Amino acid sequence: MTEQIVGEVKAVKDKWTLVPAFLQVRGLVKQHIASYDYFVSTEIKKILCANDKITSDANPSFYLKYLDIRVGMPSSEEGFNQINDKISPHECRLRDMTYSAPISVDIEYTRGSQRVLRNGLVIGKMPVMLRSKFIKKNFETGLKRNSFKNESELARVQECPYDPGGYFIIRGSEKVVLIQEQLSKNRIMIGRNSKKELQCEILSSTQERKSKTYITSKKQRYYVRHNQLSDDVPVAIVFKAMGFESDYDIVSAVGLEEKFVAAMAPSIEECASHQIVTQEGALQYIASKVKMRKFGPFASSTSAVPREHEAIDFLSNLMIAHVPCPEGNMKMKAVYLGLMVRRLMQAEVGDTECDDRDFYGNKRLELAGSLLALLFEDVFKRFNSELKRIADNSLGKTLAAPLDIIKHMRQDLITNALTDALATGNWTIKRFKMERQGVTQVLSRLSYISVLGMMTRINSTFEKTRKVSGPRSLQPSQWGMLCPSDTPEGESCGLVKNLALISHITTDSDEKPVIRLLYNSGVEDVKSLHFSALHSPHGLLNEFVSVSTNAAQRSVYIASDGGRLCRPYIIVKNGLPQVKQEHIEELKKGCRIFEDFVDDGLIEYLDVNEMNDASIAVYENQIKPSTTHLEIEPFTLLGVCAGLIPYPHHNQSPRNTYQCAMGKQAMGTIGYNQQKRIDSLMYLLVYPQRPLVKTKTIEFCNFEKLPAGQNAIIAVMSYSGYDIEDALVLNKASLDRGYGRCLVYKHAKATARKYPNQTFDRLMGPTIEATTRKPIYKHQVLDQEGIVYVGARIHSKQVMINKHMPVVSVEAGASASNSDGLNISSREVEYKDVSVVYRNPLPAYAERVLLTYNEDDAHLIKVLLRQTRRPELGDKFSSRHGQKGVCGLIAQQEDMPFNDLGMCPDMIMNPHGYPSRMTVGKLMELLSGKNAVLSGKFHYGTAFGGDQVDIVCEELAARGFNYLGKDMLISGITGQQLCAYIYFGPIYYQKLKHMVLDKMHARARGPRAVLTRQPTEGRARDGGLRLGEMERDCLIAYGASMLLMERLMVSSDEFKVDVCSQCGLIGYKGWCQMCRSSRTMATIKIPYACKLLFQELQSMNIVPKISLSKYTD
Repeated sequence: MTEQIVGEVKAVKDKWTLVPAFLQVRGLVKQHIASYDYFVSTEIKKILCANDKITSDANPSFYLKYLDIRVGMPSSEEGFNQINDKISPHECRLRDMTYSAPISVDIEYTRGSQRVLRNGLVIGKMPVMLRSKFIKKNFETGLKRNSFKNESELARVQECPYDPGGYFIIRGSEKVVLIQEQLSKNRIMIGRNSKKELQCEILSSTQERKSKTYITSKKQRYYVRHNQLSDDVPVAIVFKAMGFESDYDIVSAVGLEEKFVAAMAPSIEECASHQIVTQEGALQYIASKVKMRKFGPFASSTSAVPREHEAIDFLSNLMIAHVPCPEGNMKMKAVYLGLMVRRLMQAEVGDTECDDRDFYGNKRLELAGSLLALLFEDVFKRFNSELKRIADNSLGKTLAAPLDIIKHMRQDLITNALTDALATGNWTIKRFKMERQGVTQVLSRLSYISVLGMMTRINSTFEKTRKVSGPRSLQPSQWGMLCPSDTPEGESCGLVKNLALISHITTDSDEKPVIRLLYNSGVEDVKSLHFSALHSPHGLLNEFVSVSTNAAQRSVYIASDGGRLCRPYIIVKNGLPQVKQEHIEELKKGCRIFEDFVDDGLIEYLDVNEMNDASIAVYENQIKPSTTHLEIEPFTLLGVCAGLIPYPHHNQSPRNTYQCAMGKQAMGTIGYNQQKRIDSLMYLLVYPQRPLVKTKTIEFCNFEKLPAGQNAIIAVMSYSGYDIEDALVLNKASLDRGYGRCLVYKHAKATARKYPNQTFDRLMGPTIEATTRKPIYKHQVLDQEGIVYVGARIHSKQVMINKHMPVVSVEAGASASNSDGLNISSREVEYKDVSVVYRNPLPAYAERVLLTYNEDDAHLIKVLLRQTRRPELGDKFSSRHGQKGVCGLIAQQEDMPFNDLGMCPDMIMNPHGYPSRMTVGKLMELLSGKNAVLSGKFHYGTAFGGDQVDIVCEELAARGFNYLGKDMLISGITGQQLCAYIYFGPIYYQKLKHMVLDKMHARARGPRAVLTRQPTEGRARDGGLRLGEMERDCLIAYGASMLLMERLMVSSDEFKVDVCSQCGLIGYKGWCQMCRSSRTMATIKIPYACKLLFQELQSMNIVPKISLSKYTD
């Protein structure tokens, strides 16, 4: 029977077509966009409802009520109150503007004795995420135009159709909100504290506050700990304060089994020893422990409020804050507290393990939408309290006209808070004392893959300095959710992760239908239901609601919150996958989309907690009777960057990790609109090619359309000594024909603005030399307006934008008397030269010049500079298997070896790169690539699959080549056959951004740092080369004392200083301040940094003395 089933199961062909279908609706960048859309459509309205009314203490009849809020179309203000609502993202990039949309509200408020309704009042601007569905929808309704569906539509606004979106444009630069990883809120966690004691903690998070509640045990008694309590409070007293007065109630809340009753006994005795019997007594006891609140409803100054109220407020609002107390009924909270105590007891006895903080089901991922919601709520509360303050101040006085609160609504408060947070990446939320740095980063536009890799990056809040291996290691629970290869090396290894290809991050879904369904099915029956029967196959619940069980705790967890990672699986029933061949055929024809599979109950989403309850087969032939789910395709375990590698399952794992880092630095194209962009740094490969050996992932993420690399013919052999240690020998003829040639674009910009005192920046034409009547060398490339002309060849130290700035500053104009202030324009204004100068040793060409104006109505001039570079000695190349190398020799084609067809390799690679690195995938790529060239069709090297080696070899042999891909080569130098077969064929090579021209640096003399008077550091500042501790040790061991002195003092920071030979302190101008004499002074030479250190030590009351040898005249 099983044989027959397996025979049937094998049938489904082209199952992988589900992956591109999934990627059209979810995955990769779609989570950012979905999260933002949810915030703009739903969450922003919830925030408004929570803070919808402003009243005034000064006048009770005044109120302001928000009725509705919405975010409009992206627009910008041009000049004086003109609104341009057709602004495109590309225009914002070029003009250094923010791509944002107005937030408008409908309000009802009182003006004097009238009630006024106002609609569409703008309170600020919301930065807009690119490719948000919300924007598309507005385009359809507002402008009656087709949404951004087709390429021609995108080409009209100069956007690349393959640009993923999901980022913001803030003041012209593209910013990504990285996915933030955090521990999940409102979950009971058992763990050990710093003293290795067991404790039960819960991080409660609600709209109003965040707080942590702990339950600890000391001497077998249980205590509640909270940062609002000055001391730990016994659990039994808390139960009594919540209304569980009898001891039986307390014990039953924890559990009536023998072991729980026995464990609770000491705590109940302790409660009795405090003589607390009633709820009142318990509340008074807790009130004595609650810290005085400095502010808030129960500020300590008002002694009218009794202390018990403070205890009730603490119990209902602060302790376990996420469990509500409807009308002061604390029953639910008490049951929850009992559950926490019971968990701690079970962990102490050893019935259950401690919770694993690194288990991925206990983690939540925060996306742009939820982070913006936190920020917006904070700003909106500030905005409202500002209005309330104005209302209180104004209504207290008698005014000539009634107060019109609208005139005091400042747009810039909300706008600036949102744009500043996105621009700097500092998320500061005062209510939660939350301060985070580096939440946003500039989108790295090195290549198309670096953009995609950045959009799927996950940042952990764990600090990088701690050397704990837990959070960094690859957890089994991350299977299929996160890419196992794609993580950086070094300090952030394992903390910065990337999403796998088809993982999805949930957004909050409504929990009301879940609760209703549970009540309808009678909550006791939930355990008896088959766990997936509750599930979305019936369409009763949202497909992302997760139901998981925990046998040890006898509990069922139901989660509908946002930020959980999940991925789709094919459902298996009775040993048969539900997705059949006909379904796949329908998908290919286009009559089915991915959502239909989910709605029909053929595919469901599982999150990490549910996967514990499922039995998942990777391939069809592994299906057993107990199997519940089937993997869609195994290569989806990897992320985007690792998916580009051919045959990654034949490589040693660190090699794949290296390639993930280097694939982001490969030059290629960044989009179809690259020629229209003016970025601060852009790279463009002149002749990018599609790889001959590709993978399924390469097709799905459009890498073929925007590739980064070229297919080079490689000979694996040693040739001269210039290929030692991974160096490559390049063929000069290939370079002449354009192999590895790239363009480097940089930009220079200047703004010309007006100042308040009627002066303004101006652009001056070139300065003409008197004798030759031609512009001076510095100004040779300027046109009459003082801007470089297009196509000019610019050399070092030549001026590109000849801008002059008025010397008279604003302060001088403002502080001068009024008559002076008026005469500034008539007075002659002095200008100083602040021109933009080209500072690169090699010349560049001016490709484009852009003249426009930015948000502040200042004129903006941008110049795009172009350099063409051909590969040279020291440039870095890498194949797709982490085999990086620099060019060690460029050989003439005549000296290169060739085969009997006359083919010459483009590159020669040393064979010693293979044995220790074990990159078998690279050997297989060469074979498949060679066959692909001969057969004229692309080969696949997809992970856990791809074309088989023996089939490829047989095809090679059939075409008259060696079975193993080796050729007989003839030496170009001697003309004789080489006495070995050479492995010879095409491999896809990437040119990396590290070029020797950008690294080349030397210095003889140059600038010094102000503080230490030592040479500055770094190539940009023309710095020196540091002789560090180790180099110093070598010189000491060698005994070269004069060289040591010359390097560390004479050539660095030699300084003459006067020292008193009697007291050993430093004097000034031949006078010792200590001895009050100039008789015993001597001048010595010491490093300036040494003198500085002595003086800094003296300021700390440590007095180093310099003892001189016997003082002689």
